[in-house]
Amino acid sequence: NANMLYQSVQKILAYPPETKLYMCHDYPPATRQAQCMSTVGDEKKHNIHVHDGITEEQFVQMRTARDKTLEMPTLILPSIQVNIRAGHFPEPDANGVSYLKIPLNAL
Repeated sequence: NANMLYQSVQKILAYPPETKLYMCHDYPPATRQAQCMSTVGDEKKHNIHVHDGITEEQFVQMRTARDKTLEMPTLILPSIQVNIRAGHFPEPDANGVSYLKIPLNAL
């Protein structure tokens, strides 16, 4: 939930400003390239969702409203199947191929 997300992010932002953060994804504005590394200091200054001064109440309100407008991510079903296996693919079938199973009538 959004409260837990805010509290988790605050633990990360409590590290020294020079602490490097390696992001799993980035959604850059049109004015910059995607980047995989940032610092705590940069996130506190520039992150539009969790910069210094954002209260938990403000974050939860913003995040809840924003999340209501989002569709399910395109790759969420295959991602979950690999993530719950700690990055390992399913065991191969008899033909030697590993398959991810996607429900077609349960979305």
